[in-house]
Amino acid sequence: EVQLVESGGGLVQPGGSLRLSCAASGFTFDDYAMSWVRQAPGKGLEWVSAISWNGGSTYYAESIKGRFTISRDNVENSVYLQMNSLKSEDTAVYYCYAETWTPDGGYVEVWGQGTLVTVSS
Repeated sequence: EVQLVESGGGLVQPGGSLRLSCAASGFTFDDYAMSWVRQAPGKGLEWVSAISWNGGSTYYAESIKGRFTISRDNVENSVYLQMNSLKSEDTAVYYCYAETWTPDGGYVEVWGQGTLVTVSS
């Protein structure tokens, strides 16, 4: 079964840190670029960060640049999001997703179920 499972969310005080994990199974992980997106309460999806298939390139939204770090382990088939200096506006459900382009020009996406991060005192 093709699956992404996020973990590591929870309640943290402003200024604190959390590390999110996303474990992949059922597909060839290192064929896929990985991304994190989030959805704050009552708002739409916001792209947060992405990492290339081999980890050689990383990308960040301006809103989190310098505070969050994305990484991946292609042996463990996992992607991570280290979140530091958390702010109340980082409160959201965080989703990871995998994407790849097939040799025939197709596009494949796999989404996780999300993990809730609440930043509050």
